[in-house]
Amino acid sequence: MPGPVPKRSDQRRRRNKGDGPDVVKAPGGVAPDVPPADEEWHPIAGRWYASLVQSGQAQFYEASDWATALYLAEAMSRNLNSGKFSAQLLQAVLSGMTDLLTTEGARRRARVELERESGADDPREAARVTLMDSYRKAAGSSDG
Repeated sequence: MPGPVPKRSDQRRRRNKGDGPDVVKAPGGVAPDVPPADEEWHPIAGRWYASLVQSGQAQFYEASDWATALYLAEAMSRNLNSGKFSAQLLQAVLSGMTDLLTTEGARRRARVELERESGADDPREAARVTLMDSYRKAAGSSDG
């Protein structure tokens, strides 16, 4: 979605819309195994990769998403450990992070919001993903 990052649904004021977005739950089933982080990675790359496991959107990751994250962490580590920092590699890593919806802005542009329930013990269980009304309408009225 081009343009500025949209506001969260609770920050938007629309008088002609319904009560808000529906809650979408992750389907049950076997979650893919998360590949282990490499002990040799730069600490920043290791922390980023470890943070994905705790992130709400990770409940929707498939094996291919984890493989992408593994590759991005490796590229990030190599860039951080190299003597010459590559801006082009940084841009490629940031683009991959966007594809994995790892930032608030990327999730809002994709019309996905994560909401944390207060008092929950496991952050992955506490995250609920909500799709904004405009995303539902676009998906329902595709001209294909």
